[in-house]
Amino acid sequence: MGLTSGNVLWAAVALAVLLFLATLVWWPRLARRGWRAYVGRAGLLLVTQVTLFAAVGLAANRSFLFYGSWADLFGQEQEMGVVVDHGAGSRDVRVVGTRQLDVPGGGRPEVGGQIQKVVVAGERSGIVSPAYVYLPPEYFQPRYARRVFPASVVLTGYPGTAENLIEGLKYPKTAYLLAKEGRMQPMILVMLRPTVAPPRDTECVDVPGGPRTETFFARDLPAAVSGTYRVGTKPRNWGFMGNSTGGYCALKIALHHPDRFAAAAGFSAYYRAAEDVTTGDLFRGDEGLRRRSDLLWSLGHLTQGKSSFLVTTSKQGEDNLRGTREFVARVKSPATVSSITLESGGHNFNTWNREIPPGMVWLSGKLSAA
Repeated sequence: MGLTSGNVLWAAVALAVLLFLATLVWWPRLARRGWRAYVGRAGLLLVTQVTLFAAVGLAANRSFLFYGSWADLFGQEQEMGVVVDHGAGSRDVRVVGTRQLDVPGGGRPEVGGQIQKVVVAGERSGIVSPAYVYLPPEYFQPRYARRVFPASVVLTGYPGTAENLIEGLKYPKTAYLLAKEGRMQPMILVMLRPTVAPPRDTECVDVPGGPRTETFFARDLPAAVSGTYRVGTKPRNWGFMGNSTGGYCALKIALHHPDRFAAAAGFSAYYRAAEDVTTGDLFRGDEGLRRRSDLLWSLGHLTQGKSSFLVTTSKQGEDNLRGTREFVARVKSPATVSSITLESGGHNFNTWNREIPPGMVWLSGKLSAA
């Protein structure tokens, strides 16, 4: 059973309850003096406490998906060991595995769609990153064989894993259900984390001397995906969305590259690149690059393109309310902006799961098939 499995969580909860009841029953028998009684009482307390903390930890991890698997928890994840050859005949996107959606008929791609695990090699940036690509059922159906689909890049926050987008935030399943209900068009999702040079948080900046993260997301990734799947190459074919750091990156890339992306949704986004111990020196003394990474500064000083933006916040629980209102006020024609403001909601998965479905419907309405 996986680390995020509900069965594992309920087993831990049941064990904690049983040990608590056992402590109540056996405590009178262990109330005597002597080393055996002392050891028994200490053992019962220790085992009960450990089991209780394990249950709480599993519940928190299942809600926020800090770790996606047992291997991830114990530092045994080896994804970055995938080797991609760049010689003659190599591809920018290499499929290394597939998985099905947890929906009726999910075992058949033409019914439930498919999630492909891939490795993307950036031609310009030189960055190689793992990702997941969700292909909707229509992609495999004969009547759509000639259709070119719209696509959206989807990013996690830092230091999240791409698994969070599938298991915790349920992007593929949400896209599947919304399309089935006719609320959004079938759309390909390219899901990954913004940490393409782990463990460093590069804030989607082209760091002087490397890594060139902005180039990877703005140019390499769309080109690689369009060259592998039936996805258009025009701005109207591409969207970008994400939460937290991923939301900042989505807004930034669409703002600075309206020739690549028609729309972006930032869920709980912030509006200026972080600079701390996780980022290191992002700008190497380049003040122009630092100002450009401030989205509010960019909106006030750079020419705005035709991109559309969606930003989200809450009146209680988020610390980006003021910045979000300022972002909305600074967007000018030909760009457009929309927003979601919850009455309350913290910087967490529960909040984003309330914003992602309407956000995906909004994004779908801004994109078109080629």
